[in-house]
Amino acid sequence: MNLPTFLGGVHPPEGKALTENKAIEILRPEDPREFVYPLSQHIGAPCSPVVAKGDSVLAGQKIADTDAFVSAPIFSAVSGTVKEIAPRMTVSGSVENCIVIESDGKYSPAPSLLDELGHKPQPSEYIKLIRSAGIVGMGGACFPTHVKLSPPKDRVIKWLIVNAAECEPYLSCDNRLMIESPDEIIRGLGYVLEIFPEAQGVIAIENNKPEAIATMTEHNKNPRIKIMPHKVKYPQGAEKMLIWSVTGQEIPLVPALPADVGCILLNTRTAWHICKAVEEGKPVTERVISVTGDAVVEPKNVEVPLGIPVRELINFCGGFKDEPVKIIAGGPMMGLAMRSVDVPVVKGTSGILALTKNLAYMAEESACIRCGKCIESCPMHLNPTFLDHAVRRRDYETFEAFNGMNCIECGCCTYNCPASRFLTQTCKEGKAAVNAARRKAAAQAKAKQEAK
Repeated sequence: MNLPTFLGGVHPPEGKALTENKAIEILRPEDPREFVYPLSQHIGAPCSPVVAKGDSVLAGQKIADTDAFVSAPIFSAVSGTVKEIAPRMTVSGSVENCIVIESDGKYSPAPSLLDELGHKPQPSEYIKLIRSAGIVGMGGACFPTHVKLSPPKDRVIKWLIVNAAECEPYLSCDNRLMIESPDEIIRGLGYVLEIFPEAQGVIAIENNKPEAIATMTEHNKNPRIKIMPHKVKYPQGAEKMLIWSVTGQEIPLVPALPADVGCILLNTRTAWHICKAVEEGKPVTERVISVTGDAVVEPKNVEVPLGIPVRELINFCGGFKDEPVKIIAGGPMMGLAMRSVDVPVVKGTSGILALTKNLAYMAEESACIRCGKCIESCPMHLNPTFLDHAVRRRDYETFEAFNGMNCIECGCCTYNCPASRFLTQTCKEGKAAVNAARRKAAAQAKAKQEAK
């Protein structure tokens, strides 16, 4: 059977056996403790607090928001008291302004968003409700969903794709969500299809999730939705790769977006949250996380309230049986190495991966041997070694000219390199340097314009 896929990519060890058959467990601490909410949990403008120190809050109450279009409000997952608004370390290792809430352990609920609306939402109100619920892409990028669902008027959306590939090794939270809550995911996509009457809905699942494929197929009664198995290959779940696999269309180079080829992609958990927002007026206050790796005593899929410290998830899974040499937020290919586990879970935290020295071994970098394996595996058809040399020379003009900004930082080149070159890292550095130069040029141009 020829399953849809893309050109390039790699086949890293899956590691999913640790959690793929583990039902989702709920962690809901009932004794007072701190919950921490960074004010930026999404792509776009950070939020500003709408509460102050000493205020009482309810579970599901909005605590931060902004008038910016590309943003999403933040809600407390617990009831309690605002302890402070202060800088705290986050999952990425940066220090950001956060709202700290001392929970009372009662989870006293705030009124639902539907109570505020006053009636059953209509399709014309779905996008506003999705924004009000703070829904973002829950796969890790955290792009505000209401922005995705508001394409330019000249773009005709023909495909609504739920990205259920979950191609990152070790992670299985989306897999378990499809097995345990298929109806909510299907209904969530169905509500979005009501916004785009010309679109076809597709739920794309990698073929290494047979139970999820069978469950979703059995529960799908919507004729506008198709369950589409895909070939197992990383990064099948990357935006451009999945669009190619589903539709056969290629997104033009940066700055083109999926809407430019008539597509909108949603994460599995995002579709679930859309269902909950439309039917129950429920904002984003929790998520499912895979806590896994060979250092963890009992790997699990855990549903947790946002703001809870990562350390509590690890303790819930029995702690560490061996000392981890690396703890990653997300998966091993695109996740972020963590400096501390005393940081809060946020909307984009899909996994906590703790690895011992047996699996986190990093070989010493050596000279490029010109084998071409990085080019062969790059799903964006770039020349990673050429871009690597340009960045090491600080020749960012050449890096940009040879489409370095199109690197999706998937890690395929580094994984496939027999010389252990840090190709993904140098591409990240190149993109950061180009973006910094662009911001500087824009600021200078603005200052020059204002001076006239």
